[in-house]
Amino acid sequence: MELGETSDSVEVGVIGGGAAAVCLLDALAETDAAPGGITVFEPSSHLWRGRPYQPDLETVRVNIAPEGMSVRFGDNGHFRRWLAEQALTVGLSADYEDPYIGTTFVPRAMYGRYLEQSAQQALTRLRQRGWRIDVMRERVAAATATGSGITLRTERGNRSTVNYTVLCVGRGISGDTYSLTGSPDFIADPYPLARSLTGIDADSEVAVVGSGLTGVDGVLSLAARGHRGRILLLSRSGILPMVRQKPSPYTLRHFTPERFRDAAAHGQMLTLDSVIATMRAELAAAGEDFGSVAEEIRAFTDDDPVRRLRRHMAEVDSPSRALRILQHAVPATGPDVWPLLPEHEKDELLRRHYRTVMSMCCPMPPASAATLLDLIDAGQLEILPGVRHIEPLDSGGFTIRVGTGGPEYRTDIVVNAVNAATHRVSAEAEPLVASLTANGLAERHPRGGVRVERATSRLMVNGKTDPRLYALGDLASGSLFFTFGLPSIVDRAYDIVGAIHDDAMAAGSSLAGDDVMQHA
Repeated sequence: MELGETSDSVEVGVIGGGAAAVCLLDALAETDAAPGGITVFEPSSHLWRGRPYQPDLETVRVNIAPEGMSVRFGDNGHFRRWLAEQALTVGLSADYEDPYIGTTFVPRAMYGRYLEQSAQQALTRLRQRGWRIDVMRERVAAATATGSGITLRTERGNRSTVNYTVLCVGRGISGDTYSLTGSPDFIADPYPLARSLTGIDADSEVAVVGSGLTGVDGVLSLAARGHRGRILLLSRSGILPMVRQKPSPYTLRHFTPERFRDAAAHGQMLTLDSVIATMRAELAAAGEDFGSVAEEIRAFTDDDPVRRLRRHMAEVDSPSRALRILQHAVPATGPDVWPLLPEHEKDELLRRHYRTVMSMCCPMPPASAATLLDLIDAGQLEILPGVRHIEPLDSGGFTIRVGTGGPEYRTDIVVNAVNAATHRVSAEAEPLVASLTANGLAERHPRGGVRVERATSRLMVNGKTDPRLYALGDLASGSLFFTFGLPSIVDRAYDIVGAIHDDAMAAGSSLAGDDVMQHA
């Protein structure tokens, strides 16, 4: 019998079993919904952790304070309390506190344990209320409409029919920018670094491709393992993550989610100039100058990366709050601003400033920056922007060309730390997305993923939403903004549970129950 075939209760299919799925399950467990069935499809060995939070070296850290990593909607202290419990039961190393700003940045593997336990606790609460939970260790390859539901078919041919499907598929492995896959001594996927760096001779020359947080992880992990050879950190842009400044609490006054949600409710559209004007007003109200922010944005493309790194490290204790306000406002309010901008301005903003925005809003801990500078000053680490070509040599190793007619470098090993592009559907999810689009259940977005509605994360086709289908996380990246940050995923998970409840209520389904959450 197909799941949901004869039952009046609601069946929910969750495709993907990583952090986004954990947030969704926690949001559902927090409601008083009448019991139904949940089927989670996850073929990998990283159930509930996803690829980013699998067991790994302690140098691979979460780069956000615990208050920004809670899976519980409306409860920023959930992860912090879990950490306190861990400190009492298994101990918590004081080394996890950044000595420059006093913020705790735990290993990603530890956060993975938090995700596992949060998922298990959510499932326990659901089972206690009568929910049936199934976890299928299979990948969903196709989806078709079946009456009022969706039939999901796995790669092994198993079928499940559900009322509601939530796509929680991740971004996939790193992109191979220089087409080096299959070359000897090329490490295509860095994670887990505990495995990928094993076997690298301590005196070999290693190039890490990608200057984002993944690249920083690679360099720090090599250094922590006692690597003695030269390390090259390569990228086309040379843009490193900014250095996180000491926290300074601030409440937004003008650039608030409520302001832009109200604009959306009244059918207003914005221009980028009007958004910038609102940010100017925000900074002015705090006694800060917008010009300093504009100058910093220009410096990302005009300044030498090492000089910029030193300046950012020197400004960890800066009395200016301008950058802190911007770093708080973009992820907090950006998702509400984004749908109100004209499409051509969205495209231009991504084309010209995406790397800068990600660098500013996903900064590295100061302790990480300090280690990078120590390696640079010791002559072991060199940061090379403007990389144009990497070519494997028949004799082993690689040549690296920088700029047009620039210098050529040679290295023994290349570690790929280029993040998978947000505009691409992962290879693992591509068959499912192709099936959804072929069957008229999804529409690809030109900026990546599939089209979704901002308010509900429902999939959209020809401007119409489908209450049976939702995307949470990377698949919504074309329509939404900052889809990968935990606070954004938590908010969208809450919205999805509310939208499913509203639709079930309208359909007279038992998910509505007698006493469920009031969706905001």
